[in-house]
This record gives sequence, structure tokens and C-alpha cells, in this order.
Amino acid sequence: MDFFQSEIFSFLVLPVLIFLARIADVSLGTIRIIFVSKGMKNIAPVIGFFEILIWLLAISRIFQDLDNWVAYIAYAGGFAAGNYIGMLLEERLAIGHEMIRVITKSEALDLVEELKDSGFGVTSVRAHGVEGEVGVVYIIVKRSMVNTVLKIINDYNPRALYTIESIRLVNKEVFHQVGQPAPKKSLLHRHGKAK
Repeated sequence: MDFFQSEIFSFLVLPVLIFLARIADVSLGTIRIIFVSKGMKNIAPVIGFFEILIWLLAISRIFQDLDNWVAYIAYAGGFAAGNYIGMLLEERLAIGHEMIRVITKSEALDLVEELKDSGFGVTSVRAHGVEGEVGVVYIIVKRSMVNTVLKIINDYNPRALYTIESIRLVNKEVFHQVGQPAPKKSLLHRHGKAK
């Protein structure tokens, strides 16, 4: 028990533990918020439970030794590092779908065909912009595929304007995996009889 009363524990071991606890709880908080925004109702409360449990353990240790300024620095540093690590984890998980909207000065038929050939569902329309007629292309993709689509867009139309929006819910996946052949259209679609 003497070790837990020692200066080594108070000014080295305890701050490191608090720092790591804050990284864990803030990272979990970041991921929980993302899951809530994506409508994942089952997993967000479980993450929230562990997030607040870790936070309570860290803050209770600080209140037991209010004169330990090193613990305060560790607490604040863990919060900052937890935000950064949480964002990195969120990027790695790449949960959900994104809508990419591309606006081009032409119809961008080559771009649309390449996206279709690469296995992406594409919707394109003609529209009118400030400088005249433009083409608008909509692509809904899994977040893990966004960079692949952006590379195709930049290869075929590097001057195109595009925006990316997060989508909370996709009721039906009308796209398929990259690397797989595009699905064959039914006879009804081929002859224009499908609604």
C-alpha cells in the first residue's frame, strides 16, 4: 500500500493512468456521437455506458488528490489526445454512406459511364447554372469508397465542382461493390417499360 501513497504513484503513475483513461472515454464519446448521428440505436448506449464509467473513474481519482497539478495536466492532455484519436478511429471505421454531388460544365457522359463501369450507382441530370447548361451527377457510396469515386472524378473532369454530404439512412442500396460487374438490367428496363 505504500506504493499508492508514494510520490512516484501520485506524480507519475496516476497522471499516466488518468491521461489514458481520458483518451479512452473521449474516443468512445466521439464514436458514440457518430453512431447516434447514423441512427445506430443499439450500440450507442453501450458505448455511452463505458464512456461515462471510465470518466467517473478518472474524475474521482482527481478529486481524491486535488493538490496534484500533474493530474490536471494529464486530464486536459488526455481530453485533447482523445479528440484526435477519436477522429482517427472514426475515419478508419468509415461507417455509413455519403452522397457525392458533381456539377460539370457539360453532361459528363464519360464520367458517368466510368462510374457505372466501376460499379457505382449514378444518377445524372441536366441543369442550368450561372454560366448556362451544366450536368449534375449524384452518387451514393459507402464512406470507404469515397476516395475511389473522387479519383475517378478528378481523372475524368478535374475542373468539376463536387460536394460530399453525410447520409443518415439509405433505404435501399442501389449500388454494388467496386470490382464486380454491373448488374444486368431486366428485359423491362431494356425496353423502357419499367416504372
